[in-house]
This record gives sequence, structure tokens and C-alpha cells, in this order.
Amino acid sequence: MMKRVLSCMAAAMALAVALTGCSPKTTQGGSASSGSQQGPFVFTRENLPRLDGSTSTVPLAKAMCAVLLGETTEQVSDLVDFSRTTQSYRNLMAGERDLVLAAEPEGEVLAQLQEEGHWLYTPFATDALVFVVNEDNPVDNLTSEQVRKIYTGEITNWKEVGGSSLDIVPFQRNQGAGSQTMFEKLVMEGHPPMEAPEAWVPDSMQGLIDAVRQYDNTPSAIGFTVYYYANDMEMARGLKVLSIDGVTPNAQSIQDGSYPFLNPYYVAIDQNTPADSPTRILYDWVLGPEGQKLAAMEGYVPVMEGVE
Repeated sequence: MMKRVLSCMAAAMALAVALTGCSPKTTQGGSASSGSQQGPFVFTRENLPRLDGSTSTVPLAKAMCAVLLGETTEQVSDLVDFSRTTQSYRNLMAGERDLVLAAEPEGEVLAQLQEEGHWLYTPFATDALVFVVNEDNPVDNLTSEQVRKIYTGEITNWKEVGGSSLDIVPFQRNQGAGSQTMFEKLVMEGHPPMEAPEAWVPDSMQGLIDAVRQYDNTPSAIGFTVYYYANDMEMARGLKVLSIDGVTPNAQSIQDGSYPFLNPYYVAIDQNTPADSPTRILYDWVLGPEGQKLAAMEGYVPVMEGVE
């Protein structure tokens, strides 16, 4: 699988060649920049929609901007200043952003989106919440129920799940983080997680991964992250991804739904956005073959079948 961030001009040019013909088409009418009513819509820095989203979609957004603008991912970094999952939806609803690439927001913000009734948010990729431990931990698999009991405090020692006699240190994320929202929705299913010490609640995904990898120089810790990060060889170094209910999280088990903890990534806009506007054109492109191909190339699991 082609990995993540295309940071140099050669890589950006290679991706552009791979996606020949990916320029979004206007669905009706023309565009001032294209010069033709039926020609491809041309994105520029001036007409590119204001983007926001989850931290885990930053690499995709950079690759997308690089392809559409003909720049490198380093050059487009200033266009991808993301606010994290829940805040990105708040910014969209406040009119401060035009298009969001993000996981599902926390319940209060999701309810507001649904109540206001004019927001369009459509899955463009499927994400998975995966559990990681230090690579020296002998445990390879947990059941969904065991994971819940670890996080409610009912299971406290690794020997209870087939491991060594070590206290379990369960890390989680801060409220409002996209991965914490996924965790509470998909894993806990209404069971409140135990109140964790502040040191067990990192405020970034990188912080959680580092904490699980290095905790007290023992394999005591467990934490969760999204599949995208767990599939990154650099970030996952020193860690082991657990199978859940006997199913290993990978592109196939995520796309076919056999892995249990799945959640979509959404592309979101105001549904009243005109069909010939840059925002609607970009929204359609993300969901179309070229956008789906780019998502797959960048290591995400696209919703469109047969895309590699």
C-alpha cells in the first residue's frame, strides 16, 4: 500500500500522474477559472474551500490539496490547519469553514447538526478503532467484552486475559477527541469508563501512542487509536495491534465489516451549497472515483468497492 504523506515534488508529481484526469468536473454551468462551460473545474488557492477536520485526516487533506493545486504537500500545509473532530463541525456550523473531513463528532454537536437539518455529511471512508499494547505483551487478542471490562475497571490484571501478572494501565483520550467519541460509542455501548488519572488521558493521539509504548518500561499499558495511525509503520513501532473477537483489523476486515469497531469518516458541507460552487464540486470529487482512489493511496479504507 502506498504510504501517507507525499512530501516532495517528485512524489506529488507521481501521484498527479497516477490520478490523470482527476480534475473535478462542474456538474452544471461553468467556472470563471475554467474558461469553458463543460471543461474541468480548476481549483486555485483563491477558490479552494476552507477546510477543517480530524487530525487523522490531515494527510489526506494535504495530498488532496497538492493534487488539485499542483503543489507539494509541504507547500499546501498552510491550507490544512485542522481543529480536530468536534471543533471542526462547530467551525462548519458557525460559517468559519466550508468543508469538513472528519469522524463523527461528540453527541451534543451531532445532535445540533441533525436538529438544524441542513448539513450534508456523507461517509467517504471507513475507520476502525484499534487497541494497541507494547510489543512485548504476550496477549494478542481480546474479546469485545474483555475490552469493556478493562475500561470499567472490572478486569485489572493481564493474567485475567491470558497474559502476565501485571496491572493493566488503560489509557484513553480526552473528551471531544474523535477517538474518544468512537471509543465510548463503539466499545463501551453505554457503560461509563472508569475515571482515569490525568496522566492516563493524553490530549493527542501521538501522546497516547507514546505512553502505551513506553509506560514504566513494562508492557502494562493498553490504549486505542484509529486504524490509519496503527497502520503507520513509524507511529506503530514498538506496539502491537490486538485482534478483537478473533478478527485482525486490516483493510479487508474493515471494508467487509467483520472487524467489530467501525466508524465512518465523513465529508460534510451545508446542503444548500450551490451545485456549481467549488465546495460542492470538491464534495462530489471526494466521493467520486478519483477522490476514493486518492484516499486508498493514502492508506484510508474507501467506501467505494474495488478501489485500490
